[in-house]
Amino acid sequence: MQRFQNYVLGQWIEGQGVETQLFHAITGQELGSVSSAGIDFAEVLAYGRNKGQALRKMTFQERGRMLKALALYLLERKEKYYQVSAQTGATKIDSWIDIEGGIGNLFANASLRRQFPDLPYYVDGSAAPLSKNGTFIGHHIMVPKEGVAVHINAFNFPIWGMLEKIAVNLMAGVPAVVKPSEYTSFLTEVMVRDIIASQILPEGSLQLVSGLGRGILDSVDMRDVVTFTGSAATGKLLKGLPRIAEQSVSFNLEADSLNATVLGEAATPGTEEFDLFVKECVKEITIKAGQKCTAVRRIIVPENLLDEVQTAISARLASTKMGDPAQEGVRMGALATKLQVERVRANVDLLAQSQNIVFGNPDAFELVGADAKAGAFFPPILFRNENPLQNTACHDIEAFGPVATIMPYKNLDQAIEIAKLGKGSLVSSIVTPSNQEAVDYVVGAASMHGRILVLNKDCAKESTGHGSPMPLLTHGGPGRAGGGEEMGGKRGVLHYLQRTAIQGHPTTITAITQQFQVGADMPEANPHVFRKHFEELVIGETVFTHKHTVTDADIVNFANVSGDNFYAHMDATSLEGTIFERRVAHGYFILSKAAGLFVDPKKGPVLLNYGIEEARFTKPVYPGATIGVRFTVKEKVDQEKRSPEDVAKGIVKFLVDVYDETGETVALATILTMVKKLQDA
Repeated sequence: MQRFQNYVLGQWIEGQGVETQLFHAITGQELGSVSSAGIDFAEVLAYGRNKGQALRKMTFQERGRMLKALALYLLERKEKYYQVSAQTGATKIDSWIDIEGGIGNLFANASLRRQFPDLPYYVDGSAAPLSKNGTFIGHHIMVPKEGVAVHINAFNFPIWGMLEKIAVNLMAGVPAVVKPSEYTSFLTEVMVRDIIASQILPEGSLQLVSGLGRGILDSVDMRDVVTFTGSAATGKLLKGLPRIAEQSVSFNLEADSLNATVLGEAATPGTEEFDLFVKECVKEITIKAGQKCTAVRRIIVPENLLDEVQTAISARLASTKMGDPAQEGVRMGALATKLQVERVRANVDLLAQSQNIVFGNPDAFELVGADAKAGAFFPPILFRNENPLQNTACHDIEAFGPVATIMPYKNLDQAIEIAKLGKGSLVSSIVTPSNQEAVDYVVGAASMHGRILVLNKDCAKESTGHGSPMPLLTHGGPGRAGGGEEMGGKRGVLHYLQRTAIQGHPTTITAITQQFQVGADMPEANPHVFRKHFEELVIGETVFTHKHTVTDADIVNFANVSGDNFYAHMDATSLEGTIFERRVAHGYFILSKAAGLFVDPKKGPVLLNYGIEEARFTKPVYPGATIGVRFTVKEKVDQEKRSPEDVAKGIVKFLVDVYDETGETVALATILTMVKKLQDA
């Protein structure tokens, strides 16, 4: 019998004894056993914290490239994971969500590097002026927490559940200890073995606890982050541990969720939206055999369409073949374990006390190529609840399997009321061709849902569906759903960083943030900044340009070239009641003339100017005014080569400060330039 292993302290080890026996979900064949007994979790956490120094010292750009390399490495080996995934009862589509969806999280988080600096820490927001004369300012930086991320995951997504979490903490520079469900940990182990073998991650970045992990939270402290995905009861128990409270440990909980989908009143039979709704409901009931935290549990439809929707859903469920996913035509596999079958059956029995089963029979169902007694099978069950405001068990009991309840509503306000009875959900959806219905539902229901999908025929082909959280959007929900947030793109990464306010002179804050702060020293560039390569440019160095006196002819000529004949520039007789005293120069002329003043035209390291990030016109410029430019290196962003033939380059942001003869700023802009590196000079 195989003994599945843990990866801790830089080595693969078996736990003591047998904590859990593992079985093939389709055939019932024993796969082996797993245990984490005897592991010193205090040492495991300490190892991650100490070894994590290497990860923390990497820049965001380096971490992003690391994640991309890992994603490509795992994608090349995906077929291995598909073979093992079949042992969990998953169909090919189920496995695709878990495996390639999980790897997709690595790619998505890797791409976030473009939103972060080439530094080990992040500069948050804008500077805050703290003094009258500008010699004392404040800012915020965010640095990686010096602990570990402890991820306690559910059985339903052994790969996605791991990758969607570690992608975020690794991008932030924080190592992880992953404790998957022991029941499906054998699949997680296969991928972790490849991750470790790749040597792409610094040692200590990832540890795996495959067994029960008893005591894994006994040694967490304020440096660590704990995430839990699973039942609300277990989540609350863990969140309430004295150690969590005493050490003020960050705890993210994703728990039960009785997700609702609503058929809009405008989505009548015969519309594409009606058919979409039926397909989406059936998909959510059968994909992963309903073992998804985002699956539809409550189907809310207009009362006059209750029968038609029930008939349509039942017909599609009747045509869904269940059994061994290796058999042709099978669309739904088994639950993960026989224990899960028992749990689902118990909750179905409870639900049946207050509502009627209108499709499916737990005691009689057909399988293709499988034995119901050997495997962990449970058929799709559709309940009907005629009075969801009074019979509320469907809003309280989650049968974590292929089980849903259909129920009526009188108007959209009541549909919102019914949806909210779930007491907080990860996701809800509304299918409607009416934008007004969409607005009313989203605004009315948003406070009780972490995500809302609005589905219609226009987005259906590209929609990822009700049950698919996306790495760049927040995944989590209020109330029963746990109140936590995961993923969320940049927001998710910031969760693993410590925000710290910093105060000091603008020059000092410039040095810390590597972003020019107004009031900082501005040493004059020599030679001109356009003569310097990316590595040679210093934050704060400035070109002080020659000056130009604006004339009426400038305004007329710019109007002729641009076609901008706005009255304030061209008709001095129309200025009564405006803020202007005289005809005023075009704002874009000021910026254009500024470019003429600060540009060094000879060929050099600057490859191109590709945009303006921000621009403000702060004071009218009239004919006779004399303008000059302070042209300052504001920020540098490294850029990787897209191919060996690509030019080595980086992005440089320049602050364009246009001022008049009084010294006052008349226009501000940040321009983006692409600058060669010395290595390609």
